[in-house]
Amino acid sequence: MKNIRHLLMALIALALFTRCDQGIDPITPVDPGADASAPTVTMKYPLDGTKIKVNDKVVSIDIEFEATDDIEVANIKVTMDGTQIANLSNFMDYRRVLANIPYDNVTTGSHELNVTATDTDGKSTSSIVNFEKQPPYIPLFDNEIFYMAFDSDYTELISVTKPTVVGDPGFAGEGVNSDNSYAGASDSYLTFPTAGLNLGNELSAVFWYKVNPVPDRAGILVIGPKDEANPDAQNNRSSGFRLFRENAGGNQRIKLNVGNGTADTWVDGGAAADLNPASTEWVNIAFTISGTKAIVYINGQVVKESDFTGISWADCDILSIMSGAPRFTGWNHKSDLSYMDELRFFNKALTQAEIQNVIGVTNPYTPADGETLYMDFDEDYANMVSGANATQVGSPGFAGEAKKGANAYAGATDSYLTFPTTGLLGESFSATMWYKLNADPDRAGILVIGPPDPDNPDAMNNRTSGFRFFREKGADDNQRFKLNVGNGTADTWVDGGTAADVDPTTGDWIHLAFTISPTKAIVYINGEPVKESDITGIDWTGCDLLSIMSGVPRFTQWGHKSDLSYLDELHFYNKALTPEEIQASMAN
Repeated sequence: MKNIRHLLMALIALALFTRCDQGIDPITPVDPGADASAPTVTMKYPLDGTKIKVNDKVVSIDIEFEATDDIEVANIKVTMDGTQIANLSNFMDYRRVLANIPYDNVTTGSHELNVTATDTDGKSTSSIVNFEKQPPYIPLFDNEIFYMAFDSDYTELISVTKPTVVGDPGFAGEGVNSDNSYAGASDSYLTFPTAGLNLGNELSAVFWYKVNPVPDRAGILVIGPKDEANPDAQNNRSSGFRLFRENAGGNQRIKLNVGNGTADTWVDGGAAADLNPASTEWVNIAFTISGTKAIVYINGQVVKESDFTGISWADCDILSIMSGAPRFTGWNHKSDLSYMDELRFFNKALTQAEIQNVIGVTNPYTPADGETLYMDFDEDYANMVSGANATQVGSPGFAGEAKKGANAYAGATDSYLTFPTTGLLGESFSATMWYKLNADPDRAGILVIGPPDPDNPDAMNNRTSGFRFFREKGADDNQRFKLNVGNGTADTWVDGGTAADVDPTTGDWIHLAFTISPTKAIVYINGEPVKESDITGIDWTGCDLLSIMSGVPRFTQWGHKSDLSYLDELHFYNKALTPEEIQASMAN
């Protein structure tokens, strides 16, 4: 048997030898041709502009890239900040090299990574990327528990955790404080487990948002329970919250729904909570939930406040960002294709002042020195310094033209804007603006910050504090611009006479300004002073309200009511501008 086994093995070996010699073509060298091209280097990680967000001071990364050549890659050198960290050669696949190089010394700060591939003919190509290891994020605000900056990744920066990414959301290529933000996509959103939020009796969220009205309804932020009875169209609103938007006559209306454990409460501000989808402006959206109230804010202003008996978090184990899915889809509030930036949660019900502070810190507009208010009137009535929207009285409009930008304020009968004066006032004060005069009516208030007049509630004219900037008929049917300033006990007139007159028939934009210091009040027209009056300072007693383009409600006794003129580029400062600064404001 042993001899037979040996004979069989010999026969098999002979057959294999014969087959290899006769059944397969022999290997023949092939001329690869001329080395025509330099190598290519394609970086996989990190990419140019990558921001590494972890709380460790020093981190490890895997440097990933691909190098290819038409003939052969001979050598690859990798340097970090000018120091060589790898030198590669003798590749198994000499035309296509896939490399993964661990590097364990990325310190906080900016870094330059250089990958240079050289072929056998001596031609080389370098790929250089600049990336950043950011310092640990330290919350900017008290009680801040969650923050997403959306700077090219979806990391939550306080816990340094990444969400579950559903679908294929993207980045907008623009942002509020950086060059990026979240960009929604169909059937796409982010989720986090709620365990890390330590949900309690109070909660607030604040974020920036640029609306895309397609689709015409969507979820924005949802923490809700499962709906076991409707797994494919969930809509259990007995606990948690649902912030969403939906069509309202062509606008998009922001709504909040909150569950107390047995029933839900709606926070629906109606038209006050509408966003114009034609606007390209970022808006700030916030909501707060306490044991007694739920409130929605847009640009720091309350759009709806609802009484409420406190929130329940029963079975609320997941946060969805930019979609109602999976827990709030019964009414088709699914993925939002809008942009979102600077998302923050707080474990308390923020006050309005605290929300406005967050807006001010994260606002995309950078104010000039001493600037407290800037309104460009490009389709909205927002103060770009604070982010807050004005209260509209009546039906003010837009001009369809502007001195600068896309639009300007257009006055209307019995119409004007108001702001609370919080943050606007100081020992000194200045205002600058562009203005196109409509002389009908023949007198009107333009800017007024004054006290109430309890003795004359229907015809107020208490001039002991604050200021009143207005116009009225001057010489030869011109319109004369005047300022009145109160020092606490008496008022001072700043009336330039005919020097302050403007011809209402020209149709030209004019530049108006005034300054108030502890010693002087000055009115300027087109950069030139038309009147200067000595004063003993301004007093702000009772001056809690700013009126724009009307004397109503604090300066009406002499008929200085709504102004039907156009107004553009309105700025306030808590200092007295110099003549040079006034003239510079005309050029900017």
